[in-house]
Amino acid sequence: MEAAQPLHVLYLIAIIAEAMTAALAAGRREMDWVGVCLLGCVTALGGGSVRDLLLGRYPLSWVEHPSYLLITGGAALATIAIARHMHHLRRVFLFLDAVGLVVFTVIGCNLAAGLGMPVVVVIASGMITGCVGGVLRDILCADIPLLFRAELYATASVVTGGLYVAGQRAGLPHDAVMAAAMVIGLGLRLLALRFGWRMPKFVYTDSLH
Repeated sequence: MEAAQPLHVLYLIAIIAEAMTAALAAGRREMDWVGVCLLGCVTALGGGSVRDLLLGRYPLSWVEHPSYLLITGGAALATIAIARHMHHLRRVFLFLDAVGLVVFTVIGCNLAAGLGMPVVVVIASGMITGCVGGVLRDILCADIPLLFRAELYATASVVTGGLYVAGQRAGLPHDAVMAAAMVIGLGLRLLALRFGWRMPKFVYTDSLH
């Protein structure tokens, strides 16, 4: 894994949580077990895969580490057995989803920065890593992606990535910058969930008809 050990542990927790929430989405769409497994893998690993493809980074993370497929696919299938109890853990999974967002963002930024990419590409890589898996999940479930529904989701990712890059550029200690960026990004996402903060919507009505 390209990340430091504590970040790697958070990454594993995040992909498991993402796979399990995707499995619940698959269940709501009455998918079979293969669909549950595939949706879990796509959601958990899709953002990183799209990032690697766009950056020309090979092999893809799950090709380099096939255990990620086993972990995410296994977590998705395990969700089938405990799905009836999952509503008790809704807040836990919302929290883990927010943690996953900032962890994926920092990992994406770190990888792009290591490849010498411009700042805007570094931040975009972080956002792609953090958000695209959920977009793929929603598209496969025929839903409007959460990213496009006024949620402060991509915004939290961009804030996390921007703070991380700014701190790195300022020459501040890496671990302190990473921790601060993740805490602030996580706080923004959790506050948005708690108080219903949303981005302004664009509403257009064709007055000619």
